[in-house]
Amino acid sequence: MRVLVDTPIWSECLRRSSSASGNHRAELSRLIKGGHVDIIGPIRQEVLSGVKELAQFDRLNGVLGAFRDLPLDTELFVEAARFYNLCRSKGVQGSGIDFLICAVATKHNLDIYTTDQDFEFYSSVLPISLHKMKMG
Repeated sequence: MRVLVDTPIWSECLRRSSSASGNHRAELSRLIKGGHVDIIGPIRQEVLSGVKELAQFDRLNGVLGAFRDLPLDTELFVEAARFYNLCRSKGVQGSGIDFLICAVATKHNLDIYTTDQDFEFYSSVLPISLHKMKMG
């Protein structure tokens, strides 16, 4: 099982010190240790954007540097547009990046690990699978 880790998980685990993120930290750590984590450039960019201190930016970039980006080719952008149109026709709205994540996950047979509730709506229309944390 491979997992495409979305921006909210990375941000919660790497940029916040909240104890509420402990479960997500433990799960992300488990996935990383098992070699199950994938990332794409747009997620990397979102995680690094808005970091005010250079030292924190460099630290985050170093952590993310351990993961190679999955390649994004033209067919993925076309599929993302198709997903956007399909969801819109069903009354489900979303961002271009979210639909790109869905296209990548579908092509590479990845679960999506996110706390973004929009993906629940997308999953009612698109052939995506959302990662659920392992309990216990």
